[in-house]
Amino acid sequence: MAFLRVRNPDGTQRDVALQKRITSLGRGPENDVEVADPALPETALHIHFDGRDYNAACHGSAVMTVNGRRKTAARLADGDRIGLGRAEIAFTAGEPPPLRLVTPAADGRVEAMRSLVRFSERLLAASDLHRMLDELLDAALEVTHADKGFLILFDGGEISVKAARNLARENIEDAVGRVSDSIIQKVRDTRRPVVVADALHDADWSSSSSVVNLKLCSVMCAPLMQKGDVLGVLYLGNDSVVSLFDGKDLEALTVFTAQASLLVQNAMFLEGLRRENDALKEAMATRQYGEIVGTGPSMREVLRRIEKVAGTDVSVLISGETGTGKELVAREIHRRSPRAGGPFVAVNCGAIPESLLESELFGHAKGAFTGAVASRPGKFQAASGGTLFLDEVGDMPLSLQVKLLRALQERAVTKVGDTRPEPVDIRVLAASNRVLEEEIAAGRFREDLYYRLHVVSIQLPPLRERGDDVVVLARWFLQRHAREFGSRARGFVPGALVAMRKYAWPGNIRELENRVKKAVLLADRPLVAAEDLDLGPESFAPVLPLAQAAEEFRKRYINEVLERNGGNRTKTAKELGVDPRTVFRHLERMEAERRGREPGAEPPPGDGGEGGAGGEESP
Repeated sequence: MAFLRVRNPDGTQRDVALQKRITSLGRGPENDVEVADPALPETALHIHFDGRDYNAACHGSAVMTVNGRRKTAARLADGDRIGLGRAEIAFTAGEPPPLRLVTPAADGRVEAMRSLVRFSERLLAASDLHRMLDELLDAALEVTHADKGFLILFDGGEISVKAARNLARENIEDAVGRVSDSIIQKVRDTRRPVVVADALHDADWSSSSSVVNLKLCSVMCAPLMQKGDVLGVLYLGNDSVVSLFDGKDLEALTVFTAQASLLVQNAMFLEGLRRENDALKEAMATRQYGEIVGTGPSMREVLRRIEKVAGTDVSVLISGETGTGKELVAREIHRRSPRAGGPFVAVNCGAIPESLLESELFGHAKGAFTGAVASRPGKFQAASGGTLFLDEVGDMPLSLQVKLLRALQERAVTKVGDTRPEPVDIRVLAASNRVLEEEIAAGRFREDLYYRLHVVSIQLPPLRERGDDVVVLARWFLQRHAREFGSRARGFVPGALVAMRKYAWPGNIRELENRVKKAVLLADRPLVAAEDLDLGPESFAPVLPLAQAAEEFRKRYINEVLERNGGNRTKTAKELGVDPRTVFRHLERMEAERRGREPGAEPPPGDGGEGGAGGEESP
């Protein structure tokens, strides 16, 4: 078995067995062999075993030498010496010789690592980024015996001093004016640390105005790296002692900054998450929509309309399929309205028998009917000062629609069995899963009541048309019910998410919540699967033959254009670019399907056959 003997820039050594077909080396911790040189790329070198030989190849911008010669790729032989940055690597084809003990020159690194351990312990108590940076600088001063230190990050093209400390662990004022721009720029350009023994008398630095003006003596500066780029620098100095720092101090600082770079990056990442979380909380506080969940374009339009109408007193008609959340929208309009302090009263007009609905809405007087042993107010009186929500208003009988219209017009109601009108101060919101325009055409809903209720409309999309909102809602329901039941369910397997997106959800949000609730309640594992939601292959709509699918689309599209043109068949044919007889035949087929007979068949006795296809053409 082949081995590598890696000697790091700090003098430490270790042996690594080449057990894999490809072994990666570089600065990043994700490599098979991590080399403690901050100037190296994240991954600098790959060693590949092809079954007979070991071959080394540079990765990215790394520079490699083999036995003193610069190469980008080489076949390795026993005893070859590889230079990688400031690290030295010996390749051994057989068993390596015994590893020597670390030399005393590495004592600075040991002390640096001990200081890092102490720093990490203090880091646990740091509550924010600024505190963490102060702790980092204090540890660096402790390692190097400098009398001042600066942690500088590069914010775009600008130098930003994030922390400045002295040996007394005090913050330094006017930090920007206490560092040398020339030294910092050299470290940034070369990506390598520098040590200056006597800056004022050093030929390389004595011409620098910042060095002369600051009367600098001993300076060390090392880069903080992030994915091959210089994130910032750690700048340490002493203005009273010449030649305070030597190579050992620089090696210790280099090791320290290599580890500290990761700590700073993590702290900055966490600080960013905290800021995002605070911003999200603030946004949620100002734009909270109760239990309305959704981010798709259709729901954004719904929320926009809620914001527009909530502050007014106009009547709103909320339409959508059963289970789309019409009552949630009504409650949110009420919550955001000036009437939020008043009652919100909901009445399901389709769930109350016709004989009781009038009494439920308007109340009744004592003795008005059998069992009326006392006078009782209705929902209109109960909602006074607040909002009355008439759910499924399309199911209300015509006889009661007249009384409802009068109550809305006069803002007063009369109890059953009484003659005295009572004024009410309410806002009316209505909802229906029926298409009220069709109900009006069929004579089942009063047009004047429709326009009284329909000042502004809000159309709720069915769940199948809300895209990824189904996943957002499912996760929201899962978290809520997992807390409620103390369930171990924490998420969904990918197959369950795919199944939820494919399913048509005829029961909409109500069906989704019920399925998720059941899955959470019965869950015996952290991730909910499709079968836990009862979403097997049989749940999905069958695939139609292409011709049948095209015919279904053709029918729907002609109906949509007809509706848009108010039933005008000639105009519809012209817009569709077809002969008017095509539209007439379409209507004949639709009427025949509605009546349950074949197109073209004679109508049964007593059937006048005056369907939608045979009426007069609209002008």
